[in-house]
Amino acid sequence: MALLSEDDPPPYIVHDAVRPSPFLLVADHAGRQSPKRLGDLGVSPEDWERHIAWDIGIQGVGRALHERLGATLIEQVYSRLVIDCNRSPGHATSLTPVSDGTAVPANQTASVLCRASREMEILHPYHDRIAEELARRKVDGQATALIALHSFTPRMGGVDRPWHVGVLHHRDTVSARIMLDLLRAEGDLCVGDNEPYVLTATSDYTVPRHAEAAGLPYLELEIRQDLIAGRGGQDAWAARLARLLPLYWKRLEEETQPA
Repeated sequence: MALLSEDDPPPYIVHDAVRPSPFLLVADHAGRQSPKRLGDLGVSPEDWERHIAWDIGIQGVGRALHERLGATLIEQVYSRLVIDCNRSPGHATSLTPVSDGTAVPANQTASVLCRASREMEILHPYHDRIAEELARRKVDGQATALIALHSFTPRMGGVDRPWHVGVLHHRDTVSARIMLDLLRAEGDLCVGDNEPYVLTATSDYTVPRHAEAAGLPYLELEIRQDLIAGRGGQDAWAARLARLLPLYWKRLEEETQPA
């Protein structure tokens, strides 16, 4: 039996480009839908409002940034509690049994078949769509940087997180250095270098699969959720990033062009 019914939304939303842009925006945790056949996974309504279910505020930032830059935006629709689309298939935390102290009963008892259904109907279609977009841009000869948009909770495991924004990186240290410089030059931000998370080939999936494997430049950006919980903060951060990303791209081209 299929996991998604006719009443369920598709696993992703694409906001098409409205003007040429070197950026492809992706948001792995933009949504918090759950398939009707899975219901609430045994998680309370209050916990569905928390960061464990989605990247709070990032959908608004992504859509406002899409409007300002005109770049294509691909959003994941389903909650990270259903399946974390920034984890590789079969990863131990892709169907998390416990998230920040909250048990997810349906994941604790999920069968191999249930995992496979979530991967086949949610994770793979989302990543296939990103791959399709990148392939089209390559055929068209369009230079691309993948911009992965995320948000993080201000407090995790009883520890406060002081950063306003973090730049996560692994192989592409050039892009990270440029963006870190630009963000720090703003003068009003506490900027994390691989904070509050460290990007690796196994902890993440979207950037390693689509950018690092293809040798594409990328930025994985984490914005603290209390700064973007409301529309005002979302618009302010979209405006900031819409100003900084073209500067990043210009410096990247300057630094990487042949001598």
